[in-house]
Parts: sequence; structure tokens; C-alpha cells
Amino acid sequence: QVRFAESGGGLVQPGESRRLSCAASGIVSPEITLGWYRQGPGKQRELVAVITGGGITNYADSVKGRFTISRDNAKNMAVLQIINLKPEDTGVYYCNVGWGNTVSTMRPEFYWGRGTRVTVSS
Repeated sequence: QVRFAESGGGLVQPGESRRLSCAASGIVSPEITLGWYRQGPGKQRELVAVITGGGITNYADSVKGRFTISRDNAKNMAVLQIINLKPEDTGVYYCNVGWGNTVSTMRPEFYWGRGTRVTVSS
């Protein structure tokens, strides 16, 4: 079983940047795809960024150009760097792993962590 611990959230103003981290405990295959999800208030959880084991990335249209996903397989960690935050980015951010190479095809494999909350407000 793999468990996830997300961190780095907080209250930010529009236009600011934020770096979110995901630490995975347990055995995570370096070949598996890692993804960041976002659940906005009253909304379903959506996959916004993925990175394959080979380092290929894919993003939801709403975050392209502002979100950058990266991973460190040796440390079982992933990072989501966000610039130019917008109010619609508000939500709880989660990470998970699965098979599939795009935000449309990846399906989460394990239970969710607690997530980290990002609130974008002036």
C-alpha cells in the first residue's frame, strides 16, 4: 500500500506562486505515472497534471503554462509548481499514482491522502 502526504498549501493572493509537495511512502514504481488532482469547493476532484515515469508531462487546459509537475523517483516525491495563481485554482490538492499517460487516461491506484488546501483570494 502506498500512502501520500501533500504539503505546501496556504492562503495566497491572485498572481502569486506556490510550490506543492507530495511525499509517497511505500514502494512506488519509477515507471508509474504520477498525478496531481484538484478539488475545488463543491466540485469533483479533477486531474490537472501528470508526469510519466519517463518524464513526459500532460496538463489540463485550465492550468497549462502555469502549472509545472516534476518528480524525484529516488526520494519518492513529486512537486507541483504553480505560478500566476487564480481564484479558480482554489481547492484541495492531492497526489496519486496510476497507469495512463495523460490527464484523460490516468486512473488513481491508491487511497487518497489528506491533501493540501490552496486558497487564492485577495
